[in-house]
Amino acid sequence: MPAEATERDQLVLADAYGRVATDLRVSLTDRCNLRCAYCMPPEGLDWLPSADVLTDDEIVRLITVGVELLGITTVRLTGGEPLLRKNLELLVGDIAALSPVPEIALTTNGIGLAARAEKLAAAGLRRINVSLDTLDPEIFAKLSRRRRLSDVLDGIAAAREAGLQPVKINTVLLRGVNDHEAFDLLQWAMAERVQLRFIEQMPLDPQHGWKRDEMITAAEIKQQLGQHVEDPKDALTRGSAPAELFRVAGTDYSVGIIASVTQPFCGACDRVRLTADGQIRNCLFARTESDLRTPLRSGASDAELAALWVAAVAGKKPGHGINDPSFLQPDRPMSAIGG
Repeated sequence: MPAEATERDQLVLADAYGRVATDLRVSLTDRCNLRCAYCMPPEGLDWLPSADVLTDDEIVRLITVGVELLGITTVRLTGGEPLLRKNLELLVGDIAALSPVPEIALTTNGIGLAARAEKLAAAGLRRINVSLDTLDPEIFAKLSRRRRLSDVLDGIAAAREAGLQPVKINTVLLRGVNDHEAFDLLQWAMAERVQLRFIEQMPLDPQHGWKRDEMITAAEIKQQLGQHVEDPKDALTRGSAPAELFRVAGTDYSVGIIASVTQPFCGACDRVRLTADGQIRNCLFARTESDLRTPLRSGASDAELAALWVAAVAGKKPGHGINDPSFLQPDRPMSAIGG
């Protein structure tokens, strides 16, 4: 049984393998304004009913429990597309008012970011990740089923100008689609002064169509970059960071490669996820969830919510199991889990 929490006691979100979760990923919505082929079908998905989605006050209360009672130090707002949350700036401001103040980050597709980056930074946002898989407008339209590349690029520029540091670019290479763009993307990122990170495609699509042999691996990405990059920059100090960093030859720029599938980093994981409908997921690939929304709406105290959260993380498995023959994708796709 988890240790009992009294109001304002400090617990930790520890599992049986010695890992402690300090990085909270909060999904604000399962909805998205793109239809990326590896994420959802053209018609979209069956969105969560509005009544099931946590309100701003409920989100802030659960984050407060995480920060003040459970040692959460980083809060990353995700989706779906979090910029679809109308009161996002107010929500960021409420999180920034907590004590101790967590580091606040955002993962977005960049649509609408150009008009909001400065306000988000002023509210307390510090770091941002933007998904961008291609610099080719036609490939972007094919991948996302929307012609919005210029909006994404404008959003990235606005984030940098607003002082958000670092601005990280998350890129998934797909075989036969954009896998020829690795070096072009690297040159662009260096010129734009943003941090590029290539990510192996993970089995989180609602169609369950992911096939390992079709995935562009980290080794292939490294091979494509070839003589342009040197040995890992910080292999000894990587810690829980998912990206292995490679220095671009003759520069002080480093590009990241996240080998989520072929070289999993589960042993150093410090993340826990809260879905838009108030479920705790102790792993991105978990097959089970722990409900905080029902007790929250039924009058549970902060201490009771904290105890439920501790129990949820205590049951975390040693790894995601993608490379195990018995692996099954989670029922929820990425857009409904939160990145």
